[in-house]
Amino acid sequence: MILAVADDADPDHHRCQDVLDRQPGPLVTTALVVAEAGWLIERQLGPAAEAAFYTSIADGDLTVETLTGVDWARIAELVETYGDLGLGGVDASLVAIAERLNVTAIATLDHRDFTVVRPRHVDVFELLP
Repeated sequence: MILAVADDADPDHHRCQDVLDRQPGPLVTTALVVAEAGWLIERQLGPAAEAAFYTSIADGDLTVETLTGVDWARIAELVETYGDLGLGGVDASLVAIAERLNVTAIATLDHRDFTVVRPRHVDVFELLP
């Protein structure tokens, strides 16, 4: 989703940007997501776009939640539980903080993983867009 917002030529750009525009506050993510998104943005759009992404975080457009020891244990559990799905630590980190923060909606284009994973605090996540 972050890459689609950064790349105005991406076919999902407008609907992802619309999600951001409609949110009352900054989206919350993890450093794992930031690292992956920064790498993808730099690879596809170059260093200026990557720098703009980090500036948006510094400006408060995106909040980076610190992962706790409990979060890391949950990430490991999720990666093992959903090993056949190929759920990686990046997506599992979002599940872990969503559970801890009692967040029920996830902004993602990866509906495959997030429709299969069963969070502890709700039956299913609301997926945006």
